[in-house]
Amino acid sequence: TKDIPVANFIMHEIHCSRNIEVCRYCSESIPKSEMKNHMESEHGQVTCKCRMKIERSLLKDHEASACPLRPALCQYCDIQLVFSKLQDHEIYCGARTERCGGCGRNIMMKDLKEHPQVCG
Repeated sequence: TKDIPVANFIMHEIHCSRNIEVCRYCSESIPKSEMKNHMESEHGQVTCKCRMKIERSLLKDHEASACPLRPALCQYCDIQLVFSKLQDHEIYCGARTERCGGCGRNIMMKDLKEHPQVCG
């Protein structure tokens, strides 16, 4: 919004009420001629690859941080899989063992980071 001189305020108000509309979903002021476009591009429903229906404007955030099919990396082997399979994979992967070069014992992958502190 801009400061409008008092003398021009009534004309400005008439112009705005004729040409500008407030979006009922996001409260943005949109030219009436652009409202249909705005509704389709921002608030139209799309279906994510996880089959969830979501507003188009929210899709990128959903895909990046909430979608169960978003890519995720295993902390133990760096393989990429979908987020919904990550926990089961990491339980299995973290239980694999690797021989320690220092003490010769087999250490679980999930304990490898802490192992040097207790390695005999």
